[in-house]
Amino acid sequence: MFHGAYDDDDDDAFNQLGPFGTHMPTLLNPNRNFVETYRCFSVAMMQGNERENVNFGGKIILPQSALVKLASLNIEYPMLFKLENLEKDLHTHAGVLEFIAEEGRCYLPHWMMQTLLLEPGEIIEIRNTTLPLGTFVKIEPQSVDFLDITNPKAVLEQALRNFSTLTRGDIIQINYNSKVYEIRVLEIRPEMLHGGLSIVETDLEVDFAPPVGYVEPPRSKQQPKLDGPRMATEMAISQQVQQQKTSFAGVGVRLNGKPLSAGNESAQSTSEPTKPVEDEDGVPAALNLPFGQLFFGYPIVPFKPKDGNEEEAAGAISAQRTFVGQGQTLRPRRNPTSATASRTASPTPGSPALAPSPSPRVTGGDVDPFKGKGNTLK
Repeated sequence: MFHGAYDDDDDDAFNQLGPFGTHMPTLLNPNRNFVETYRCFSVAMMQGNERENVNFGGKIILPQSALVKLASLNIEYPMLFKLENLEKDLHTHAGVLEFIAEEGRCYLPHWMMQTLLLEPGEIIEIRNTTLPLGTFVKIEPQSVDFLDITNPKAVLEQALRNFSTLTRGDIIQINYNSKVYEIRVLEIRPEMLHGGLSIVETDLEVDFAPPVGYVEPPRSKQQPKLDGPRMATEMAISQQVQQQKTSFAGVGVRLNGKPLSAGNESAQSTSEPTKPVEDEDGVPAALNLPFGQLFFGYPIVPFKPKDGNEEEAAGAISAQRTFVGQGQTLRPRRNPTSATASRTASPTPGSPALAPSPSPRVTGGDVDPFKGKGNTLK
């Protein structure tokens, strides 16, 4: 047997699990329940300094009398509350930031009043509750502008620091770079009857759904992906075929500088790369070229002189390459006619010997050092 009050309508009765994983009713002490009604207003209508982090968060501002009552009760921390619009049968969950509101009033973020369909000054019921720690949440941005954020994970992590709870179906608002982004909570785990969870000091996994209005771009035709060994084999075969095609490929050049004949020009034209063929979608096919060769989309045009006379241009080039000049020796060359005359001028027997004539003095390269008359021994 047990003693105490049990409230079938209170969500706290389903927050605890029994020893076999079944939901067990919670023994509620009337002194522990905090249930109050206030007139709600938006945080933007609160006097004093502007509180932007409150308007883009998940916490409310209560009067000081609420703190006094909560302090007298055995309330678990963090303080979490269930906010309910009894007329519209709508509810959400929130934490508390401060107790500085006027008596009989409470201030809510603007998105929270939109979720509960409340107008400024209408009545709202607030009661304390206990929520399980969240492990997973799936969110859906309400605009494709959310994709413009460079690092959405870091932005969302910073924005969720202003929240204590998340409720399934709520559309929260965050502010980034002076722009407001709306995000719907699609799924939560663990899933409870009240549809809320606590995100205070917990490791929360976040999954993003495609934004509302997002349309995936059409997929272009792609070649089938190859695994590692098959891709290496295909690349090796392609390189071998390309090498066979480009063997002995090139354009001949004549040594005399004259233009190529008609047969060589035809060979040159056949060696030029062909234009890539386009597929059905108008996308050019892959162009495989040998290493060091470029393709600019048009055939190569050989250089031609301005006057159009290719023969004269080729002859001028050939004349410049001819070896021209005057050779020089280390000593003057011998005159063969002088040597012959010297040998034929020898004296006859019985004739007087001639006195040797002095050799001429060499003063330059114009005088032959071997020029003169020969002498005999007799």
